[in-house]
Amino acid sequence: MTSASPEPQRTVNVAVVQAAAPLFDTPAALARAEELIREAVIGRGARVVVLPEAFLGGYPKGLDFGITVGSRTPAGRDLFRRYHAAAIEIPGPEFGALAALTRELGCHAVVGAVERRGGTLYCVALFFGPDGYLGLHRKLMPTAAERYLWGQGDGSTLPVIDTGIARLGAAICWENYMPLFRTAMYAKGVDLWCAPTVDDRDAWQATMRHIALEGRCFVLCASQYLRRDALPADLHPVQGDEPDTILIGGGSVIVSPLGEVLAGPLRGGEGILTAELDLDDLARARFDFDPTGHYARPDIFTLHVNESPPDRHDHQG
Repeated sequence: MTSASPEPQRTVNVAVVQAAAPLFDTPAALARAEELIREAVIGRGARVVVLPEAFLGGYPKGLDFGITVGSRTPAGRDLFRRYHAAAIEIPGPEFGALAALTRELGCHAVVGAVERRGGTLYCVALFFGPDGYLGLHRKLMPTAAERYLWGQGDGSTLPVIDTGIARLGAAICWENYMPLFRTAMYAKGVDLWCAPTVDDRDAWQATMRHIALEGRCFVLCASQYLRRDALPADLHPVQGDEPDTILIGGGSVIVSPLGEVLAGPLRGGEGILTAELDLDDLARARFDFDPTGHYARPDIFTLHVNESPPDRHDHQG
């Protein structure tokens, strides 16, 4: 009598990128994104790569755009003009270049960007794969002063992408604090929870580990690392003008479905974190807790998610 051969282990190598692109220089930002994705895939063996929030288009940390309650300044309006010009359009050349890159490399990538749609900007996570562009998620609720830069997303852009081996979803920065958003994503079966962010606080690490435990999913958190010298010289962030002043301090991390830190948190500079994920850990973790399955109580709690697109008049896709 022969014994059964062991089941092959299902694994995937993933990478989270901690970096920032030059503000208001979209060609340079695209080149940097392409360089980092290539390094993660070719140099580190990653099949899934996550880039931080607003990597393309930029996160203008420390700038106030001349806003006070009830008042805007001409200088602030012109600064927004520059920010608007640096955003990307979908479809557009930057979007096309990244789709071509992931087709070439045969990888999946989740890229934080600022999308320009007419006169409104959106903070987005773009999904790409071996077949090119796969979809996008628009940040539902810009945080605090982000609300005078970015519009609100809607329920029509809440994708969970089936890669064939795992399901990818994204929550951008403080969306990760929205309990009903998380529940909706768990119900869609997210396996690899991608969290592009600029939150560099120590407290953020507790949130990433909590989501991994709550959702019984892997968490791939990519944060920017931004210094003052990455901003144009004519800008003056509130943190000061010393070139080595840290505006966003990183904290990228990869967490297992049982809340174990697999890589990171990364501090003190740019870098790429990698981990080999055992996808069978998903079933192991869900053995005793499945938030929208055997541990749910749909007879008591229900969640309605409006995934209809809003009634837009510009007829853009």
